[in-house]
Amino acid sequence: MPKAMTLRLTDEQAAELAAIARIENVPISEEVRRALTEHIAARRRDKAFQRRLKASIARNQEILNRLAT
Repeated sequence: MPKAMTLRLTDEQAAELAAIARIENVPISEEVRRALTEHIAARRRDKAFQRRLKASIARNQEILNRLAT
């Protein structure tokens, strides 16, 4: 199910995003989705991010285990 969100941009970011969307002939929301998809894919390939993610998962699992007992 799609999720509506509010995004605050600087005037410069908004103008550049609008220009890119116009040139690509897509809605601004589609251009934002594309950028987010690329950003998430980059994080999946980023070894340092993956290490931080795994450490965070381990810390949270420890907390959840303590709460469950």
